Amino acid sequence: MKKRILASILIISVGIPSIFLYEVIPLKIPCLFEEITGYYCPGCGITRMIFALLHGDIKQAFAYNSLVMILLPLFLFIGVHHYYCWLKSKADIWLKKIPNWFWYILIIIAILFGILRNIEFFSFLAPHQV
Repeated sequence: MKKRILASILIISVGIPSIFLYEVIPLKIPCLFEEITGYYCPGCGITRMIFALLHGDIKQAFAYNSLVMILLPLFLFIGVHHYYCWLKSKADIWLKKIPNWFWYILIIIAILFGILRNIEFFSFLAPHQV
């Protein structure tokens, strides 16, 4: 367990300065899918969404990627729970109890989101500035 705590401290000690470094040198990470096809993928705007959240701008975060913003509480809960189980060297029984159909539905929703955000009628789903 001591090694896991040290690994956690190392990750945090690298992660937090990286966030502050963004304030000095803003990154523009291009979406490879968009670069090749010219269309938005379901994940386009996530990096900008995260930095908007770090600045406390929830409205702008929704404008960058509304699907991930809606699913963020679920992802955070699963991530924190999984991290806790890893830290305590316990089996993650809860995650194994989630039925496969739940993950299939999430994948279908992500694919539909990716398609809809490229249709003119649903252009409000595309990543944009508020």
